[in-house]
Amino acid sequence: MTVFALHASHEQIHPGRLLEAVVHAERAGFDAAMSSDHFSPWSARQGHSGYAWSWLGAALQATGLPFGVVTAPGQRYHPAIVAQKIGTLAAMYPGRFWAALGTGEASNEHITGDGWPRKDVRAARLRECVDVIRALLAGEEVSHDGLVRVDRARLWTRPEQPPALIGAAVSVATARWCAEWADGLITVNAPREHLRKMIDAYRDAGGRGPLHLQVHLSWAPDQAEAEALAYDQWRSNVFAPPVCWDLETAELFDAVSEQVPMERVTSTVNVSADLGRHLGWLAEYVELGFDQIALHHVGQEQRAFVDAFGADVLPKLREA
Repeated sequence: MTVFALHASHEQIHPGRLLEAVVHAERAGFDAAMSSDHFSPWSARQGHSGYAWSWLGAALQATGLPFGVVTAPGQRYHPAIVAQKIGTLAAMYPGRFWAALGTGEASNEHITGDGWPRKDVRAARLRECVDVIRALLAGEEVSHDGLVRVDRARLWTRPEQPPALIGAAVSVATARWCAEWADGLITVNAPREHLRKMIDAYRDAGGRGPLHLQVHLSWAPDQAEAEALAYDQWRSNVFAPPVCWDLETAELFDAVSEQVPMERVTSTVNVSADLGRHLGWLAEYVELGFDQIALHHVGQEQRAFVDAFGADVLPKLREA
């Protein structure tokens, strides 16, 4: 049965309010939660970017939900530190934590002062990081000299069972590449045909493990309000790679999205006041074979969305 999660968007919401949201989501019937991991928001209007790893410890303690996080080792985070963070949470909360690894975005990584590498270099760097993280979680002492450097690192606190390392992808080519190393695949909502191609590419290349989907949506009792929420909070997120990878600040995202039409927002976010329509969209994702679907309501207020979907959407999806 598909697991339905709440996506905790640190770029938009104060971490204290996000903690309240996931506690409430568990009570409302959500099965799990997923967290972003940003240093910078996508827009100055979003206005937040708490540290996900501090928050994850609190959220795992405050709920009984399993949690995942999407993170980018290699520049902002040294892979040995990523392994230590993953290992500590997985040791404290066995079976309740997974991490998705991606190549990152300049908006979060430029803060180190290092140059932002080409995409092929970032992919090679991530592959090195994956090997380092896996070896450390397996209890090995690791030294490595490459695009990342590690000297005699060892994790002294490790989980009995290493958690899943999921591959993050938005393209068919990256999904196929993730099959070489990942314990599962995560992507974001896109046209059905594109999602089907990504799943097929991952599986045909030998990809194992669960399929995760993050769904951007906007719901409000009134259609105009649902559209206004999506336009205010998510119009800076309509740009395909490499734009979304390479812009460095929230102010730049705001500048390039100033004239974005509503139609581009609704091509990225499922926007409707009709819960039945959201139910239909989600049912299509279930039919594609996704094992976990994380619902990301792009509004900054979460309670009404959690209540409505917990009462009127998730039960019907589980009955189908």
